[in-house]
Amino acid sequence: MSNEEMIIKILAEEGNMRKAAERLFLSQPALSQRLQSIEKEWGQQLFIRSQKGLTPTPAGELVIGYANEMVQRKEDIFEVLHTLTSEVHGTLKIACASIIGQNWLPRVLKDFVTLYPQAKIQLITGWSSEITRALYEGEAHIGIVRGHTDWKGKKIHLFRDTLYLVDKEIESLDEVMKTERPFIQFKSDSNYYEEIQQWWQKHFASNPKRQITVDQIETCKQMAVNGIGYAILPSITLDGTEDVHTVAMVSNAEELELTRDTWLIGYESAFELRQVTAFVEIVQKHAALLR
Repeated sequence: MSNEEMIIKILAEEGNMRKAAERLFLSQPALSQRLQSIEKEWGQQLFIRSQKGLTPTPAGELVIGYANEMVQRKEDIFEVLHTLTSEVHGTLKIACASIIGQNWLPRVLKDFVTLYPQAKIQLITGWSSEITRALYEGEAHIGIVRGHTDWKGKKIHLFRDTLYLVDKEIESLDEVMKTERPFIQFKSDSNYYEEIQQWWQKHFASNPKRQITVDQIETCKQMAVNGIGYAILPSITLDGTEDVHTVAMVSNAEELELTRDTWLIGYESAFELRQVTAFVEIVQKHAALLR
């Protein structure tokens, strides 16, 4: 699509003539000529060209905002038009918690693209707090989040997975306070840390003797699997092939306490879209296998 609004949008996103031309399937001279024509029509210079790239002028910022609105409006209208047909078309915009995006969602998406090859997928992954923000800002139709959620719109519970202590050596919770091995944690939403800390304080009188913090759950898992220390990981990340001990986060005479819920959330209007309805159906079938 090489209409004026899309050209302005992509130029603003890339800030570089060469990269923008590649995305628009145009030559740089052709794109430069199109931009000159657009600026002549608006009667204003929209971008300042320099060796560092393109910088929007004050007038350019206004036109960029207009262009983004028009492109989004066109996409929204296409989505509504696709709901009038019996086939699943359009773009499915998903915002998903990284853990789910890495370990579970690919199997769901494989079924979706197989059944509905005409549909397109846009996927954003991140922390659960980032997922809700993507929904608020209209960057996604639906979100998949972990843990407790205060979402006020439509919310579907998918599954609940157990958290396990994972280690090469430790075989029971009684050994945790005796070991000198480090506790490996990964950065996540604050409520994940709070749940771990509350569980820990309830069962142990002091903090772990040694701690290591990493930036991603997969790094945390690999360090535990390779014997560097112990970690607390959700069952969704474990496929049973790891050569480690897995201890469910329970204690004697207590029911399973430390779990992690996964939710599908979104606005009611998004769930009316045909591509979203089709996706939700596949998601629920996969989720039922984990219950």
